[in-house]
Amino acid sequence: MYQALYRKYRPIDFDSVVGQDVIVKTLVNSIVDKNFSHAYMFFGPRGTGKTTVSKIFARNINCLKSKNGLACGKCESCKVSFSHDCIDIIEIDAASNNGVDEIRELKNKISLVPSELKYKVYIIDEVHMLSIGAFNALLKTLEEPPEHAIFILATTDPQKVPETIVSRCQCFSFSRIAPEIVVEKLVEICSKEKIKIEKDVLENIAMLSDGGMRDALGMLDKLVSYSDEKITMKQFSEVNAIVLQEDLEKLLGSILEGNTGILLNLLNLFDNNGKNLIYILIQLLNYIRNLLVSFYVEKSSINYSDDKLLKLANYINECLFDIKRSGNVRIYVEICLLKFINDNINIISVTSNENRVNNDLIKSNVNDNNNNSVLIEKKNSKRSNSKSNYVSVDQKILNIDEIMKIRINNTLAAANKTLLKEELKLFELLKDYTFDPKIGYIACALLDSKVRVVSPDSMIISFAYDSNVKQNLDIITKLSDTYNKITSSNKLIAIISDEEWNRTKDKYIVDLKNNIKYEILKEPEVILEEIDKDDIISNDAIELFGDIVEVE
Repeated sequence: MYQALYRKYRPIDFDSVVGQDVIVKTLVNSIVDKNFSHAYMFFGPRGTGKTTVSKIFARNINCLKSKNGLACGKCESCKVSFSHDCIDIIEIDAASNNGVDEIRELKNKISLVPSELKYKVYIIDEVHMLSIGAFNALLKTLEEPPEHAIFILATTDPQKVPETIVSRCQCFSFSRIAPEIVVEKLVEICSKEKIKIEKDVLENIAMLSDGGMRDALGMLDKLVSYSDEKITMKQFSEVNAIVLQEDLEKLLGSILEGNTGILLNLLNLFDNNGKNLIYILIQLLNYIRNLLVSFYVEKSSINYSDDKLLKLANYINECLFDIKRSGNVRIYVEICLLKFINDNINIISVTSNENRVNNDLIKSNVNDNNNNSVLIEKKNSKRSNSKSNYVSVDQKILNIDEIMKIRINNTLAAANKTLLKEELKLFELLKDYTFDPKIGYIACALLDSKVRVVSPDSMIISFAYDSNVKQNLDIITKLSDTYNKITSSNKLIAIISDEEWNRTKDKYIVDLKNNIKYEILKEPEVILEEIDKDDIISNDAIELFGDIVEVE
């Protein structure tokens, strides 16, 4: 019967474990010094070796003739521990045995001495799946186990494990395995299995496996089944629903050149061909990363400016963080990339050519909102006479926190429940613009918020995460102008997080009970600061690639 590669090449000793050198060395030293703990917790991403290391450790501590902390593999204890019938190394799947009754049964049996080995080792996999009752039942046993019992808890989600459990364990964090180590292991396995495969395929497997050796071997297994000859990048892209480098080059070009038509056609083609758009974004991020590393380290030439590439890389990274909350991946990806083009490509074009305007919406907004225009304060503190409704990509609002604080105060001071109901109806109009190539991303951003309070002149909206608040504060003027244009309103918008809103609301209620009235304050003039472009490039480069980058 065929055995899957991840099972066939699963490490059986510490020497064959890859990518977790610090953990292996610590555990081996504890065996040599005979000072190992009664309880361990191994946590980290899937496929990084938590359960495998648990089993190896359980065998090694029971070896009668271990040398330098490593099992001999020949003594009676080793023969027993390596067999499938060993009853003293107990592996429990907490996902399917997560009730209090199973843990109580474990407690009743734990006092029994081992049958054949020196230590009885309990490996509880996915321990975070245990119920609260099960954790409570385990707590006392974990704190004072018999001398012959050792617990190893493994989990991919340590945040769900109670602190009372964690504090009683010696914890080890398993890191994602580096791509070059994954490739090295895959080359070794392909050589043993006589698998013919292109080097680019191995590198892409390492990238998509995201540091999980089991996932990498699973992908290799699937490719071997798909291809009877040498495995190529074309076959790899077909099996894993990703795209080739030439497609990535077209995609990158359409974004950085602002060709929205080509971009949408490409995404439509990818989606219709069953490509995974999340994987494609990951591919694009890695492709940009490789271009920038070549540019900074090897001084290679690139077709696009490094600051544009850095901004796009940072933006994609942020999108990947939030993409799991999206109900429709394709729409999310389209809106995100269109938003980047509108924020960074179209605006740059407008500011570089005074005779050109971006679109009819911008023209009408500029004409309709001259009374709300802002003064720009440059780094030399001299005020400019030019006026603009839009914040350039190389500017930031210096006093945004002060503006939001006063705007929130003023909205609460004149809050009106009837206006709130009317505003919620107006918000429904935004749904008609979610697919608009120019302002769709703004409509979606507003629809992702909750309307909290409305006054005749302003309203407070909140977002679930601080990252959303920061993102939308950067385009606060665009949000307001677009919303007012769609709804034929003239509202100022205050943005706040859900958590901050709860605190603000509680304080407002207390103030009302104490007859403390909110007064309308004068909102300060918006002050913008121009950001040094070189600083943006340097900081973003170092943030992405660390100190391997030297920016001159």
